[in-house]
Amino acid sequence: MDFKTLFGVTIIPAGVFAGVVVASLLKPVRDFFFIALVFLCPMIERLDLNYVSREWYRGTSRGFEVAVLDVLSISLLVSTVLLPRRGCIRGFWPASFGLLLLLFAYECFNVGIADPKLFGLFELERGIRGIILVLAVAFYVRSERELRLYLWALAAMVAYESLLALKQRYLGGIHRVYGTLDESNSLSGLLCTTAPILVAAFNARLPMLLKLFCGFAIPLAMVAEILTISRAGVVILSLILLGTMLRTARLRLNARTMAWTLVIFLGAAGLAAKSWKTLASRFHESSLKDEYENKKNLGRGYYIRIAKAIARDRLFGVGLNNWSYWVSNEYGPKQGYNFVPYKGTDAVPSDKVPENSNLDEAQAAPAHSLGALTLGELGIPGLVLFSIVWIRWFQMGGSFLGGRDPNPMRRIPIGIFFGFCGMFLQCLTEWFFRHLPLYYVFHVMLGVLMSLYYVKRREQKSGVVDPVGGLICAQPHPTLEQSWI
Repeated sequence: MDFKTLFGVTIIPAGVFAGVVVASLLKPVRDFFFIALVFLCPMIERLDLNYVSREWYRGTSRGFEVAVLDVLSISLLVSTVLLPRRGCIRGFWPASFGLLLLLFAYECFNVGIADPKLFGLFELERGIRGIILVLAVAFYVRSERELRLYLWALAAMVAYESLLALKQRYLGGIHRVYGTLDESNSLSGLLCTTAPILVAAFNARLPMLLKLFCGFAIPLAMVAEILTISRAGVVILSLILLGTMLRTARLRLNARTMAWTLVIFLGAAGLAAKSWKTLASRFHESSLKDEYENKKNLGRGYYIRIAKAIARDRLFGVGLNNWSYWVSNEYGPKQGYNFVPYKGTDAVPSDKVPENSNLDEAQAAPAHSLGALTLGELGIPGLVLFSIVWIRWFQMGGSFLGGRDPNPMRRIPIGIFFGFCGMFLQCLTEWFFRHLPLYYVFHVMLGVLMSLYYVKRREQKSGVVDPVGGLICAQPHPTLEQSWI
């Protein structure tokens, strides 16, 4: 038994046990675990161990992973259920959780009939981690107090990533910054997903210091987005921030609102002007026709053509996380892309690109479109089910768009809704949802939304709105007894 395996079967379980005990007995430690969980999400790939590693495989998961954040999420979940705050219920059935379980069950079926199975098992293990994370966050966020802790941690994370991007660009000379995510487009996706929440917080009824901190992080995020030189990201962030501002800002103008708007506008405009030459060159690198109609390069149209070819052959797709394997071995060569094939799940394939080929890498990368990737791997039933899950998430967030209540319990879900829009739009041309750091950031947001949606439904059924912002701590309405675990 090597050291890493020994560490995994001894230290990690011991850490989980210790975390559960400490978080159960000491509520401040539980708060610290939650703050660390939110702040460290973008850095998760630097805090994990990888077992049965297949680093050479070009999939969305390359091994069975265990991270420090998993210890935190398990400790948070178990301690919250075992010893909830006084007067609070132990848990509830979160909205969309049944659909999540149904999607996971379908993925298990999909892996069971797929060949090979190992790469799919990697992704299933990640799905279990995501389910634990969602429940941990949903059960922890019980009141406006926990929501504020989330906003403090989120603003700190966005500010840190943005300041690091500035350092990389102007002190490190890096052309396209990436923060801690090791890929500039991923940093762009992170900012598009999280920045709308900060705008909603800035326009909510929150302590002034917290609002100022969120206001400080917003222009930093806009600056960092420009420095990623992500064509889609710049457009998407502009649209969703505008949408969030129009939906959450007060209709009446005052000097403070106008001053903040002017500062943000001038800061973003100044940096956009400074970076415009580089950004414009990115927009002119390739046209939509080159991306989607050119059948001789690896543009985004190639991924759609491959996904359609797989769907015609296989109703249930090639198997979860098996895109690279089957496209490299079969579907790529059929389309005129002669990848170097894999030789099973244990042999390291050659990484030498064939001479005079139209390839960038020896093996196929995951589809740069979440829809195409899902269709190719999970088939038509999987794409339909995944779409239903997303529609449910949009419905949950969209249900808060109807009013202009400055209560953060009503306003933050609007930011989460637009953050989901940012993730969705980015995933039209990328597979960000399954990139581990963004996967964790998104599932934390989902857990928060589940909790806020639950209290909204609870208040609607009981006809009573908690004036102090309590979430799930008051005695439940008699008709909600079935929501207890």
